[in-house]
Amino acid sequence: MTTMTARPEGATFVRLLVVLGICHLLNDLIQALIPAIYPILRAEFALDLVQIGMITLTFQIAGSLFQPLVGLYTDRRPLPYSAAVGMGFTLTGITALAFAPSYAMVLASVACIGIGSSIFHPEATRMARYAAQGRAGLAQGIFQVGGQVGGAVAPLAAALVIVPLGQSSLAGFAVAPVLAMILLIGIARHHDRLREAFHVTATAARSQATAALSPGQVRLGLVILILLMASKLAYQESFRSFYTFYVIETFGVSIAQSQVLLFVIFISSAIGVLIGGIVGDRIGRHRIIWISILGPLPLTLMLPHVGLAGTVALTVLINLVMASAFASIMLYAMDLMPGRIGLIGGVFYGLNFALGGVAAALLGALADRIGLHEVYVICSVLPVVGLVTWFLPKTGA
Repeated sequence: MTTMTARPEGATFVRLLVVLGICHLLNDLIQALIPAIYPILRAEFALDLVQIGMITLTFQIAGSLFQPLVGLYTDRRPLPYSAAVGMGFTLTGITALAFAPSYAMVLASVACIGIGSSIFHPEATRMARYAAQGRAGLAQGIFQVGGQVGGAVAPLAAALVIVPLGQSSLAGFAVAPVLAMILLIGIARHHDRLREAFHVTATAARSQATAALSPGQVRLGLVILILLMASKLAYQESFRSFYTFYVIETFGVSIAQSQVLLFVIFISSAIGVLIGGIVGDRIGRHRIIWISILGPLPLTLMLPHVGLAGTVALTVLINLVMASAFASIMLYAMDLMPGRIGLIGGVFYGLNFALGGVAAALLGALADRIGLHEVYVICSVLPVVGLVTWFLPKTGA
């Protein structure tokens, strides 16, 4: 990797963020393979749905609980190579999962992948923030679009490789964490210079508005941001977990067609993440949060009452707009606590895991009682929560 000056700019700036985005893609590709291979694991080990749910829960607990702890620790004692270490856990987990001889070993393997993800996200988020140099929205957009693309590619990879070749073919995906480890080690060598450059610019740019906020205002801001993220995750989880079932039951599409439609949603979310980051740098994160959470409300209210073509068009638009929120929400939180980048990254990525899992469980239980169509009718009002954006403390962002 090219030697960097104290202030990475131009091609070097973009190259560093692209590399981080690729690492995020590789990390999220591996973790997204876990639910993609549930049918294979169910057939191989004769699992019931409760046991399948335990696989998800094990991964989510490992992936959510450790992230804030890792972020808090590395805020105080930087560990620039920790992201590469996290990928080492992911490598161990995916290799073990490929040859797992028992259900217990499956649980241990996905826990290892979850731990790897929990170590990777806080440090990689910090490096993206260090490299931003005044363009935090763009930096987070590039970083997060990698994760979105990784999640989108996983079902296709499972369908093309793992389904025809079987569980052991997972071992071939071990190349992903190996490549990520190599890239992350290269990035870690520049940690000190990036950190120094960031602190110079951050100290100069830190707004008086943020400095003037009381601890109570900071806590209120974080609570509001978490509430906004929870509403967004709950609605998007209805697509991630149940959209294929919804279009199959409602419109009679095939399983293969439903997977293609799900892939289209994932890609629209990836585009939305990138656009949200770029536009957020121009118009401010506060406006992006307003637009991305409350803005889709007319579309979500229409969704349960249109045909297949309308459903596809609306779901693409909804996810395109709503996905732009996450980068702005997390950066807003970093503005509230500028000295706790790792902690904020760990908390919000951890909540992303945990709240998504809780939402999927609750929506699934509700769907069993009242049906998927009624679930989408209820979820259609969730964007109203965006109104609490009015109470966010102003940071100048």
